[in-house]
Parts: sequence; structure tokens; C-alpha cells
Amino acid sequence: MKLRALAVAVALVLGGLTGVSLLSSSAYAADCPEGSLNDTYTNSLAECNIPTNAPGTDKTLMERAMVIINVVVGVVSVIAVAVIVVGAILFVTSTGEAAKTTRARNTIIYGVVGLVISLLAFAIVNFVTKAIFSGGGASSGSSSSSSSSSSSESGDD
Repeated sequence: MKLRALAVAVALVLGGLTGVSLLSSSAYAADCPEGSLNDTYTNSLAECNIPTNAPGTDKTLMERAMVIINVVVGVVSVIAVAVIVVGAILFVTSTGEAAKTTRARNTIIYGVVGLVISLLAFAIVNFVTKAIFSGGGASSGSSSSSSSSSSSESGDD
């Protein structure tokens, strides 16, 4: 019976997440005002004046992978919080029985460990991708300034 209640709780959480994601993603297109660069927009009115070839509109494979990883880590974090809540409910309803209290305590511990791991994964993924993207930009900027100084030196000779 408890397993059934846990399954129902998990199904409700996942159903809620699905509903929230469906509500947040816009499936409509509205008309832009006259004189805008685009005819319609889907998320906000600001899209009316974003050119179709604007920088940042085309995501690289690494950026798309980072978005997917962040979404997965976010879902895992939500599930970990749900496990912590279920463990707390089990702890409150254990009525002092040692076996139920131990099970509830273990559930909370596993939820906290899952949450910590997901937050660390999120931090590591973002740190590594920012280091890769900003590291490449910084080194190319310094090499271009050094190449321009070396070209001016070679012109003096």
C-alpha cells in the first residue's frame, strides 16, 4: 500500500512537471506590430525585432548539450527533493516504530545525497563549459594582439 502511495506521489510530481513545462513552452504565435523585423513571435514581444541571423540564435552542439544536461540535472534535483519530502512524510507517520523510522531516515539521506550530487553535477557542467568557451575566447584575443604586435615589429625591420 505504501509503495502504491509512493508511486502515486511520483506520478503526480512528474505529471506536474510535465504540465508546468507544457505551460511554459509557448505553442502559439502572435502577430508583431507594423514595422517589426519579424511577422510573428512565440515567446515574447521582444522577438519581433530580433533578426533571424542574430548572434546567439544558432546554438552550437556543445551549447545544446549543455542545455540538455542542465535540464536533466534539474529534473533529477526535483526528484531528489520529492524523495526528501516523501522521507519526511514517512518519518512523521512512523509513530515511533524503529523499522519505519530507520526506513524514513534512509529515504531522507538518499534524497539529500541525490540532491547534493545533482547540484555538484550542475556546478561542474557549468564550470567546465564556461571554462571551455571563455578560455577559447581569451586565448584567441591575446594571440591576435600578440600577432599584431609581432607584425608591426617585422614591419620595422
